[in-house]
Amino acid sequence: MIKTVLVTGAGGYIGSVLVPKLLSKGYKVKAIDRFFFGMDKLESHENLTFIKEDTRRLKEEYFQDVDAVIDLVAISNDPSGEVFQEATYQINHLSRINTARIAKRLGVQRYILPSSCSIYGFQETGVIVDEQAATNPLTTYAKANELAELDILPLADSEFTAVVMRQATVFGYSPRMRFDLAINGMTYGAWETGVIPLMRDGSQWRPMVHVQDTTDVMCLLLEADEGKINGQIFNVGSHNYQLGQLAEEIVKALPIDVNIDWYGDADHRSYQVNFAKIEQTLGWRAKLTAADGALEIYEALSTGKLTKDEQSITLKWYEDLAKWHKIIKEREMYGGIIVGI
Repeated sequence: MIKTVLVTGAGGYIGSVLVPKLLSKGYKVKAIDRFFFGMDKLESHENLTFIKEDTRRLKEEYFQDVDAVIDLVAISNDPSGEVFQEATYQINHLSRINTARIAKRLGVQRYILPSSCSIYGFQETGVIVDEQAATNPLTTYAKANELAELDILPLADSEFTAVVMRQATVFGYSPRMRFDLAINGMTYGAWETGVIPLMRDGSQWRPMVHVQDTTDVMCLLLEADEGKINGQIFNVGSHNYQLGQLAEEIVKALPIDVNIDWYGDADHRSYQVNFAKIEQTLGWRAKLTAADGALEIYEALSTGKLTKDEQSITLKWYEDLAKWHKIIKEREMYGGIIVGI
């Protein structure tokens, strides 16, 4: 019986939704993160332990009394992966395989790897890929995810359940909000200016999944019969959308007049994903649509519950942190700048 869950990347976009959900279900949680986006995204709880650590430096003591690991940690999204390529391979691939190996060695029962449908890359028009399809990762982020999958799944055996979930592009409200995700960014543009910025030519296919739905799957995989999930890959998503169609759905969902503004060169990444396996195996089906997510974000923005800040664009925040780290290192003396000397 799983009682304690170690979650890496716990302070991120998905983690800050997942951790409260686990706590509400009665689990104890060890939340591991560098907390680049602050520790305020998770509220204190009697069953929550904060561990501020880099997953490339995990200690065996963190795994004491842990029954399951959900390894969310990642340099997230394609632009960040290209700017920070070495760190992306270290964190998204090498740190995860190290975490899985430590977990197995110390008797952790279950390991869940949230990977990405982006490893399908580009597929021919009309092809809808399932978990058996050939992958075609085009970016550093996607390639690192695939390497993690390839190294971790062979660890599965009768004593150690390892399972991969390939997540569609995530959307929806989170305490650690991201506006660099398709639906979230479109909704913010519509709310702020009445215009949705959309990269040409809108025919590209993308699978989508709400952050509440994908975290529900993580909880389900903690409870599922190991015989149904061990060593398996599951595509996790709700719908496949063409980006032009997606923008139009958001326009219809919002209670304001919105126009679509086309920009840039055509994005050639395009793939459709089959989600039948998880429904047939575990009886799970996504509940929330793009329209649900857009309206949720619009209402949060309108009421002031949600604002856009520097942290909500992942790459911009990483670059800001790197810039200020350099500035501070060059000016710091005796443990301080002006005060503390």
